[in-house]
Amino acid sequence: MEQTLTAWLLPALTLVAGIAIGFLIARLAPNAAPSRTQRQLDDMQERFEAYQSEVVTHFNTTANLLKKLTQSYHDVQEHLSQGADRLALDEVTRQRLLAALHAEESGEKRERLTPPRTAETPKDYAPKGADVPGMLDEGYGLKNRY
Repeated sequence: MEQTLTAWLLPALTLVAGIAIGFLIARLAPNAAPSRTQRQLDDMQERFEAYQSEVVTHFNTTANLLKKLTQSYHDVQEHLSQGADRLALDEVTRQRLLAALHAEESGEKRERLTPPRTAETPKDYAPKGADVPGMLDEGYGLKNRY
């Protein structure tokens, strides 16, 4: 009986000692895999924050440029209005210029002075007469024998 106890006790104690030693080594040794993963995570977080900052900067710059563009547009409109006041030869011309300028400001569509020549799209083939068969006709190119 004593031999069976030793036969079981020795491997059990060895197993417990191995688990304890493995646990201590795992806790005390530098963790290579988790630190590498943590570095990758930190790097990704840093890149993401830099990207977010770049996006915010981009949209702020875009908003500022649009504000400048709107101001420039208003300046051009004001310049045209002043030019119409100063340079128009008579009152009728000045009123027409100012009306056209203000119609563009309010987004109204002006009438065309000259209508387009044709509303038909250009053809990429030569038109045929009504009594002439088309190229896809069964009898196209055949001479009538009757």
